[in-house]
Amino acid sequence: MSTKGDTGLACVILAAGLGTRMKSPLPKVLHRIYDRPMLQYPLETAASLKPEKIIIVVGKNHNVIEDTLKPLNTVVFAVQEKPKGTAHALLTATTKLNGFKGTVLVMNGDTPLVTSVTLKKFLKLHRKHKNSVSFISFIAENPSSYGRVLKDRLGKPLRIIEEQDATEEEKTIKEVNSGIYAIEAHALPLLSNIKLNKRKKEYYLTDIIQIAAQKGIDTGVYCLGNEEEFMGVNTKHDFLKVHEVMRKRIISFWVKKGVNFIDASSVFIAPSVKIGSETLIYPNVYLHGDTKVGKNCTIYPNVRIIDSAIKDNAIIKDSTVIENSIINTRAEVGPFAHIRPGSRIGVSSKIGNFVEVKKSIVGEGTKAMHLSYIGDAKVGRKVNIGAGTITCNYDGVKKHETVIGNGVFVGSDSQLVAPVKLGKGSYIGAGSTITKNVPPGALAISRTLQRNIKHWRKKKR
Repeated sequence: MSTKGDTGLACVILAAGLGTRMKSPLPKVLHRIYDRPMLQYPLETAASLKPEKIIIVVGKNHNVIEDTLKPLNTVVFAVQEKPKGTAHALLTATTKLNGFKGTVLVMNGDTPLVTSVTLKKFLKLHRKHKNSVSFISFIAENPSSYGRVLKDRLGKPLRIIEEQDATEEEKTIKEVNSGIYAIEAHALPLLSNIKLNKRKKEYYLTDIIQIAAQKGIDTGVYCLGNEEEFMGVNTKHDFLKVHEVMRKRIISFWVKKGVNFIDASSVFIAPSVKIGSETLIYPNVYLHGDTKVGKNCTIYPNVRIIDSAIKDNAIIKDSTVIENSIINTRAEVGPFAHIRPGSRIGVSSKIGNFVEVKKSIVGEGTKAMHLSYIGDAKVGRKVNIGAGTITCNYDGVKKHETVIGNGVFVGSDSQLVAPVKLGKGSYIGAGSTITKNVPPGALAISRTLQRNIKHWRKKKR
């Protein structure tokens, strides 16, 4: 947005609260919802509005919060040295505005469900009516924990009143304050008029509404969204409620995009995950991080996928874990498989029961169906890995690579001691320990001669 006139936008996120009711040494706003800190949700929502500045007000634990969000490099931090309330927190943020002229949107770091759609509507109404101060309200089923909105006959806000200060009549009001404000930069000096709340020993930002109204400054209140959207997190119970709301939102989004679920109530999908249409997801599936699932995939029960790409038409069978890897088109993985970071499973390949793959490339059409470990390996096309095969990649000091050419057949219960290369089309006899390179097309066998001791059983008895 332009910095000229009053059209600019700056976002201030209040995140200095101690969060003592969370019963945790971790700052409240850093508790994770799915795979990211709670504070990151309002931060990303604010960023979607394309503001000129985003200022986060932090408090006692500012070092931990700053270190956690440092990779984002999109925010400025203002430190509230002592917890003196929300008005003081915003006043602290104004020191970082540096002559900014425009609208300051004030949000809270512990309300992660607020959407950009609601905020855009709010800012549009605020600017349309040329208000100096506006805030969002909503209708609460149980308003006792929120500040009630008192309005005049024309619907203009007069003040926000807390439960303990409200009369019996005022307590019947269900329209309450969301804690989200739009304040024009020229109205920020009103903060200095807010007096200390004697009971709480804090400066409340809610008081700015009454001060502005008394001074005849244009104020507005807009009832938007719903109670669920403005749910704040103060306790572990609140945290669970927010987590469940977000889970349902995400599932609903993907259903509309053509994704199929057997039992959506037991599936957990992080906000950053992408899923193609007509993919079928069974119960107890967990998709985390930067995971991308293609079209027409099937993901069976009890699967966990982290930071991985599952290409079109792939099948992930029961109780499989996939981490930071790529599963290519039409590949089948599982059941009970573990694909560890750095692996790439080829087109139409099959990784079966109790097979572990670590930092390896598996070529097109290759099969490893049972009880094998493939680590630090390059496996070619149409290779057969027999049951119980192990690439012995670690010598106690360093990891070494195993290279298996196209069309190799590895017999069951073989050990491939790296570094070693198996030439194209070679065969490894079952039960062999391979310590030397195998030429293309050769048969490698390393077994001791079999001895049959006659009458051994009878003599033992």
